[in-house]
Amino acid sequence: MRRPPAPPGPAHAGGRQGGGPADPTLSPTLDQLQVFLAIVDTGSFGAAARHLGRATSVISYAIAHLEGEMGVVLFDREGSRKPRLTSRGQALLADIRRIGDDVDRLRARVAGLRQGVEPTLSLALDVMAPMQVIAALLRDFAAAFPTVPLQLHVEALGGPAARLMDDWADLAVTGPIVQPIEGTEQQHLGAVTLVPVCAPDHPLAVAQARPGMVRDHLQVVLTDWSELTMGRDFSVLSTRTWRIADLSAKHALLSEGIGWGNMPLHLVRDDLAAGRLVHLALPEAPKTRYDLLLLTRRGSAAGPAARWLIGALMRAFCQADGTDPATSSPPL
Repeated sequence: MRRPPAPPGPAHAGGRQGGGPADPTLSPTLDQLQVFLAIVDTGSFGAAARHLGRATSVISYAIAHLEGEMGVVLFDREGSRKPRLTSRGQALLADIRRIGDDVDRLRARVAGLRQGVEPTLSLALDVMAPMQVIAALLRDFAAAFPTVPLQLHVEALGGPAARLMDDWADLAVTGPIVQPIEGTEQQHLGAVTLVPVCAPDHPLAVAQARPGMVRDHLQVVLTDWSELTMGRDFSVLSTRTWRIADLSAKHALLSEGIGWGNMPLHLVRDDLAAGRLVHLALPEAPKTRYDLLLLTRRGSAAGPAARWLIGALMRAFCQADGTDPATSSPPL
């Protein structure tokens, strides 16, 4: 049995910055590190003892052993009633605090796993969904489940449903194009309003739109990679199209006068108000309602984090048909 290291006596009395050479086979305990941080945070050995519910002598003994383990003096006790960190103690503070934080996260994660909290959660989100609403919801999720890493996949059209079907996502917020999929459950969340827009100097904005006129002008169309929508078009009225998989890229192209296209109202409301984009009153009246559905696997037992997220999504989106969820603020 190895002998415990002796407390560094002379180094304490003289405030010496060094200690004897550390035994490389020795290592500090988590309890010793916790005591060190308690002294730093509370300002004294006595306050740390009260904070940890221990005797002051126990605190002093733990620090003496920690200094012996490390081979350095951490606190200067000379000439002050309050211990001060030595230069070496200050240099080690950030590393020790990082270890303490990692241990706290480990304990919280283990406690969550014991309670059935998922080790991770994945959400596939339709690109049309209002991110302002989603971001506020996920901020609250992060506070409620700090130990659960979240994977967020933002996809167009059939992408979110494909993520769920391929087991890449636990939940999916998808658009109206998804037909009933075997083994899944669908719940209606709300609807996003789509508006046909173009730049103010585009020919469709300058001229009076006539029936069939849009067929001769380039339409920027959202596309995706999934087999669920392969070979299918939605609200495509032009014979000339550019296929774009990213909604922000589509927004940028339309703002530069490259074609016309349908965009979620919540994304272009400021552009319309500022005159950067123009709302087209097309005789063809393209579809302006984009329903959002919550898709889950049938028969799968959702854990606490997934149940929280499902409930928050249902509350965050409007239930009334035809309502743009980005324009309302239901309580979360």
